[in-house]
Amino acid sequence: MVILHVHVQVRSEYLEAFRDAICENARSSVQEPGVVRFDVLQQVDEPTRFVLVEIYRDDAAVEAHRQSAHYAKWRDAVEPMMAEPRRRTLFNAVFLTDQNR
Repeated sequence: MVILHVHVQVRSEYLEAFRDAICENARSSVQEPGVVRFDVLQQVDEPTRFVLVEIYRDDAAVEAHRQSAHYAKWRDAVEPMMAEPRRRTLFNAVFLTDQNR
């Protein structure tokens, strides 16, 4: 599995527009066959900061997501909303709750 945490900070004037755009992207993303999870988290004490927790079955699923029309639409729509460039961190799964049920 491929696990990504994508850190996003948006400009405060775009907060609601960003939330709408990321939720639309997330709803479409979880329909992709290679997407295991796509969670959107908003920081409580700094609401302009978000973390996207994306889990894919493999590298091919990551690439399929990046080539999807809904991702391109989201990427282009939110680019001017960013307070800083998105950052992503790649993880390996050591223990996932859903795997152990």
